[in-house]
Amino acid sequence: MRVALDTNILAYAEGVNTREQLAAAAALIARLPAGRIVLSAQVLGELFAVLTRKSRLPPQEARVLVARWMTTYEVVPTSAAVLDEGFEIAALHQLASWDAVILAAATQAGCRYLLSEDMHPGFVWRGVTVVNPFAGGVLPAGLAAMFGA
Repeated sequence: MRVALDTNILAYAEGVNTREQLAAAAALIARLPAGRIVLSAQVLGELFAVLTRKSRLPPQEARVLVARWMTTYEVVPTSAAVLDEGFEIAALHQLASWDAVILAAATQAGCRYLLSEDMHPGFVWRGVTVVNPFAGGVLPAGLAAMFGA
């Protein structure tokens, strides 16, 4: 089972926002099997923007951090097919267009879950369920099994 991560998970893991969020994101990523994590090109682009704008990192330093994510995990390109499906999701379900593209990339990559703190938890698109891993509720059985819970 494959899992896609949204930008906020990576941003928190890079120390954006609070120490508590950093610890929670780092623990989450550490518990997931690395070979099952998928990142979209859209997420990596957003991460670069967050690191340079919000964290005010020099672009070269942000580039190195993003490159580490790219070489550690599988990256799904933002292809024409991903864009088309993302725009379909946005049009049908009123999701923000770039969030919908991230969900479409997870779908195209064969993911079962998209972990995100700020998308619509519980929303399902073509077999991909959006889950807020920080909500403190019960995780879906398949995801809980990945965590050994």
